[in-house]
Amino acid sequence: MQAAQLTHYQSDFKLAIRDIPTPTPSENEVLVQVKVAAVNPLEHLIGSGSVKLIQNYAMPLTMGNELAGIITAVGSAVSQFKVGDEVYARLPLTKIGAFAEYVVIDEQALALKPKHLDFAHSAAVPLTGLTAYQGFTEELAAQPGQSVMIPGGSGSFGQLAIPIAKALELTVMVSGNARGQKSATAMGVAQYFNYKEENYWETLAPVDYVIDTIGKSEFAHELSVLKSGGRLLSLRMGPNRRFAQQHQLSFLKTTLFSMAGAQLDRQAKKAGVQYHFIFVRSDGAQLAKITEIVERENIVPAIDPTEFSLAQVNEALDLVANGHPKGKVLIRF
Repeated sequence: MQAAQLTHYQSDFKLAIRDIPTPTPSENEVLVQVKVAAVNPLEHLIGSGSVKLIQNYAMPLTMGNELAGIITAVGSAVSQFKVGDEVYARLPLTKIGAFAEYVVIDEQALALKPKHLDFAHSAAVPLTGLTAYQGFTEELAAQPGQSVMIPGGSGSFGQLAIPIAKALELTVMVSGNARGQKSATAMGVAQYFNYKEENYWETLAPVDYVIDTIGKSEFAHELSVLKSGGRLLSLRMGPNRRFAQQHQLSFLKTTLFSMAGAQLDRQAKKAGVQYHFIFVRSDGAQLAKITEIVERENIVPAIDPTEFSLAQVNEALDLVANGHPKGKVLIRF
C-alpha cells in the first residue's frame, strides 16, 4: 500500500510517498481502508518536532491523525465493530498513520460515522469534536448553566464546539467575522461579536470560561473577561506545569514545560484564574456521544473545495499552513 511518511523532524519538512506493507490488525484492532483523511495544523507540529517532548516518534513515520473509512478486517477480540462498518476516528497519538491506504486502529478509538454525512464531511469531525468535548468536560469541568466565551469561534472549531456546548447546557458567546455570524446565531450563541466592529472585552459580562483559539496576542483580553476562579483553556499557546502533571510526564519534561508556561501561569494567577492547555486524545466512546450531537443537530462541517490525492499531500499541508482554507482540508483515496 502507499503511505505518506516523515523521515526526520524539520521546520520545512516534506512527506515522501512510499510503498509499505499493509498492516495486520492485532486482537483488539481493526483494519480500516481509508476513504478520506483530514489535514490539520497538528501535522505541522509533529513534522517540525514542536511536540516531540509530548510525543516522540520513531522514523520513518506514516503521518495523519484523522480519517473516515471502511473496516475490512477485525482482530479476534474485537466486539464492537464488524467488517463493512463505516467508521471514523482521531487516531491514538502513539499510533497515528491516516495518510495511508490502510491503517490498523484499536477499537477503543473508533466510532461509527454520522449517518447523514459522507466520508469527506465525517473526516472533518473527530479531532475538532473531541477537542471541544474534552475541553468542556475535562479541562474546564463545565457545569450546566455556566458561561463560555470563544474568541475566534466562528471558524471550524466553533462549528462543532458551539453545538457541543449547547448540548452540555452552557451559555456560549463567540467573536468572529461577519460571515460566521448567521450560522453561529442559528446554533444558539447568546452573543456574537463581529471583531471588526466591536471589542468583546469592552462589553462582555464576566464569564466562567474562555477557550482560546487565537494565541498569545489575545491572552490579556481573554483574561480580562473571566470571573475570579475561572479557567482559560488554550488550543494554541502551549503546555505548562499543570499539563505536564496531568499527563504524568517525566521530571525533566515537567521542568521544561513549567519553564515554558511560567509567564502564562503568572499572568493567569494575577488575574485570579487558571491556565490550561489541551492536547486532544483518541476516545471512541466520547466520539460516539459527539456523533449523536452531530446527527441530532444535523451538523455538516465545512470542508475546503480543493481536492487532494495522497500524491499531493505536501500541497495539502501547505494550504493548511500558509493558505486560507474554506474548511477542513482533505486527502481523498
